[in-house]
Amino acid sequence: MKKQDSNAKVKIIPLGGMEQIGMNITAFEFDDSIIVVDCGLAFPTDDMLGIDLVIPDVSYLKQNINKVKGFVITHGHEDHIGALPYILKEINVPVYGTKLTIALIENKLKEHNLLKNTKRKVIKHGQSINLGCFRIEFIKTNHSIADASALAIFSPAGVILHTGDFKIDYTPVFGEPADLERFAELGKKGVLALMCDSTNAMRPGFTQSEKTVGRTFDNIFADHKNNRIIVATFASNVDRVQQVINSASKNGRKVVVEGRSMVNVIGTASELGYIAIPEGTLIDIDQLKNYPDEQTVIISTGSQGESMAALSRMAGSTHKKISIKPNDVIILSSNPIPGNEKAVSKVVNELSMKGAEVICEDTHVSGHACQEEIKLMYALVRPQYSIPVHGEYRHLIAQKSVVQSMGIPKENIIIMSSGDVVELGAESWKVVDHVQSGGILVDGLGVGDVGNIVLRDRQNLAQNGIIVVVLTLEKYSNQLLAGPDIVSRGFVYVRESEDLMEEARAIVNDAVQDCLERKINDWGKIKNIIRDSLSDFLWKRMKRNPMILPIIMEV
Repeated sequence: MKKQDSNAKVKIIPLGGMEQIGMNITAFEFDDSIIVVDCGLAFPTDDMLGIDLVIPDVSYLKQNINKVKGFVITHGHEDHIGALPYILKEINVPVYGTKLTIALIENKLKEHNLLKNTKRKVIKHGQSINLGCFRIEFIKTNHSIADASALAIFSPAGVILHTGDFKIDYTPVFGEPADLERFAELGKKGVLALMCDSTNAMRPGFTQSEKTVGRTFDNIFADHKNNRIIVATFASNVDRVQQVINSASKNGRKVVVEGRSMVNVIGTASELGYIAIPEGTLIDIDQLKNYPDEQTVIISTGSQGESMAALSRMAGSTHKKISIKPNDVIILSSNPIPGNEKAVSKVVNELSMKGAEVICEDTHVSGHACQEEIKLMYALVRPQYSIPVHGEYRHLIAQKSVVQSMGIPKENIIIMSSGDVVELGAESWKVVDHVQSGGILVDGLGVGDVGNIVLRDRQNLAQNGIIVVVLTLEKYSNQLLAGPDIVSRGFVYVRESEDLMEEARAIVNDAVQDCLERKINDWGKIKNIIRDSLSDFLWKRMKRNPMILPIIMEV
C-alpha cells in the first residue's frame, strides 16, 4: 500500500447499477490494479420478452484482465452477486466476502459447476485485504440480509468509502448494530469520497428497525389463533424468517419452509448459525396433513408476485402440496419492487377470491437508509466528494439534494452514469472517458445471443403476429408449381377470415406471376415484392403490420 499522494488520481468506473435498481458492479482502477465491487444481475423489464435475467457487460474488465485482482462483494443479494457465475467464466479471479455472502455465492457456483475453479475467501468485519495497490476493509452495516458490509477502499489517492446497501438499525434481530464508530474514525482521518446507497433517498425520516416487524407478527398471530398462517417474504431476509419462527414457536405452531430459494437460503443460514430454529419447530411439507391448520405456519417465496414462486402457484391452484382455504391468513411481508405492482395485486386478488385474508400493513420494513440515516452517514464520514449510487436517476438526484443540505458544495457531488470513467484526486474530479457498459440478456442457457434485433422481432411478433407465404418454383424454368399458400399465426383467426385469406392469396399470386413474367430470377427480389404487396394490402384492409416471411422452395 503506497502512501497517499496529493497528485494521485484513482479511476471509478461503474459498469452497471447507475440509473437503475439492480446489476450493481463498479470497478476501481489505479496504475496496474483493478478491483471490482459487487457483480449483480437485474431482472428483465416488461419489454424484454422471454428474457430470464440481465447481466452486466464486462468488456472493459476482459480488455484489462491482467489488472483485475478480484471481486469484493458487499452482501448476498441477487443484484450484487447474481451475475458472478456468468462473469467468473470469463474473468476468473478470486472472490472476497463475509461468511454468509460467500456461502450464498458457493450455492450458485455449485449449480454452474464452478466451485473447483473459483478461489473464494471469507473475510470478517474489521479485517482488511490487500489487492494490488488497494487495501479494502470490511465494515459491519445492517441490511435486509445478514453479514452486509460497507467497504473502505484505501488507494494512493485517498480513501473511498462504499456503503453497499445499508440501513442503520440500533436493534437488529441478529448480531450487532452497524459499526458507526469505525465510520466516524475514518471520517476524522479524512475520506476522499463517499459512495452512498440512494434507494430510499426520496423518503424522509428513519427506516424502522427490523424488530418492529416481529411485534406486528406477534399481534397477527395472537389475533388469528384459529387460522393457518402463510407468510410470503424475500428468501434472503433471514432475520424476517427468524421473526416468523419466533412468533410461531411462542404460539406452539409448526413451520414449513416452501419455495426453492427459501429452502436453500434458510438451509445455508442455519448451517452457519445465522438463524436459530427451536428443536422440533420445522416440519417437512409432507407432514402438514398430520397437524390441524391452526398449529401450522408456512413461510414461502413469491411476495413479489413472481409467476413461478410458491405463493403464486398456491394462488393459482397449481401448487402440488398446498391449496388455499377460506380460513387462511396470508401475510405479504415485503413491498412491491417498482414494476412488480401489477403482479402482486393479481396474486392478492386471486388469494382473496379463494376466501383468504391478506394482510400487508406494517408487515415490512425496508433494508435501505432513509434521508435521516443518509445524513448521519455523511455527518460521520464527512467526505470531500459525494457519489450517490444504487438507484434510478430520481433517487441519485434526491440524495444530491440531501447532501447539499448538509453543506457539501454542489460541484463536489458526482452523479455518474454506467460506463463513465471518473478520475478522482484530492484537488479535482472529471469524467475522462466512457467505456462499454450495459446489459447482456440471458435467455435459458443462451448468454448474449438475444440482442436488440431479436427483441424487436419478438415484440413485433407479439404485437402483430406472423404470416408465412410458401410457394414452389421449378428449377431453371422458374415455373410456379405449387402455392402460394398462406399460413398465419397470431394475426387473425383464419377460419373466420377465409375471404381475407383468399384475397391475400390472390394478391401474392398476382405479385409472383408479375415477377415471373418480368423474368425476375433473383429470389431475394421476389421475396421483397411479395412482402411489399401483401404488406400494403393488409395495411389498407386491416391497419395491421404482421411480420411476413416468404419461403420459396425449388423442385
